[in-house]
Amino acid sequence: MDFRRIARRRLPSPVFHYLDGGADDEWTLKRNTKAFDDYEILPAQLSDVSNIHLQSTLFGEKIDWPVMLSPTGASRLFHASGEPAVVRAAEKLGMVYGLSTLATTTIEDAAAAGNCPKMYQVYVLKDRGVTADMVARCKTSGYTALCLTVDTPVPGNRERDAVYGFSSGRLRLRSLPSWIRHADWLYRALIRKDLEMVNLATSDRPSQFDDMSLLDYFNSQLDRSLTWKDVEWLASIWDGPLVVKGVQTVADCRQAMNAGATAVMLSNHGGRQLEGAPAPVDCIADVADALHDKLEIICDGGIRRGTHIIKALALGANACSIGRAYLYPLAAGGEQGVIRGLTLLRTELERSLALMGCDSVAKLGTGFVRHRGRSH
Repeated sequence: MDFRRIARRRLPSPVFHYLDGGADDEWTLKRNTKAFDDYEILPAQLSDVSNIHLQSTLFGEKIDWPVMLSPTGASRLFHASGEPAVVRAAEKLGMVYGLSTLATTTIEDAAAAGNCPKMYQVYVLKDRGVTADMVARCKTSGYTALCLTVDTPVPGNRERDAVYGFSSGRLRLRSLPSWIRHADWLYRALIRKDLEMVNLATSDRPSQFDDMSLLDYFNSQLDRSLTWKDVEWLASIWDGPLVVKGVQTVADCRQAMNAGATAVMLSNHGGRQLEGAPAPVDCIADVADALHDKLEIICDGGIRRGTHIIKALALGANACSIGRAYLYPLAAGGEQGVIRGLTLLRTELERSLALMGCDSVAKLGTGFVRHRGRSH
């Protein structure tokens, strides 16, 4: 969280609060991390931990440790080096990198930025042609997996954005001093136009939307009529590892599998959509009990410590996904900040495995973890 404090100093306040905030009262946002406190790690003492093995697989690709970088929109909001810096960090740390539809780097440029497995996060928009175009570009650019986000029929009620004027297009007086102190950020945004959502800008965007901002266009394209039939359609045009992100129940995970998904991301969108949704870590055990041999399970949300990763894997997740945990370091120090933050997290994971008497992430299971409320 030191990275968070540095990020707060280095970003204009509306941008920091966009990164830091959640929906409504932010109960779900806080619960995502706090829920990990409900689980205890049960150590196995006098075990040989002279060599710790973190290697795993995800989407059929070998990875150096079971953590991936979640697709997050507009990385150049937080640092000029943006998505390419994060791709390079992912390559250095042997991780899967996720690129967002709302990224500030194109599908092609992100693919060229580093040699690591990549997942592209897509929305099925009202104009299916735009979605199909992005899928085709991912195929050409060699992406390993495709990820469909399903928890955004409408944008969440992110009140901090309204208070600080991030998304309203209206300058809030309370934020004016912060904008003035960060003239370099304004220069990149207004003069260099670094913050454009380039994957929408380079798609076959209908001409009737040319007078709309890209964000307004995107919001107008969110389709409330989506069903599992649309997942089947996406699977049919992709023909590769397909992740459904934003599911939390066994029933929805089973629906995802039946529609052609090979993996699920148990996620509530970082607490930015439905207030009151369960923490992802609390969803793992039920899904793993029902479907662990049929789907890869990724815990997405609230992870801040190496012990959080251990708890998620022990409960049945195949991997964890982090968003703010790399965006705070990105804002604090660019590429080197991300590398430093990820290295700290990986070191914590390795140390904690040794302390609990487990020499491999592959050996983690329910015997190593218990829920505090069910301990007697």
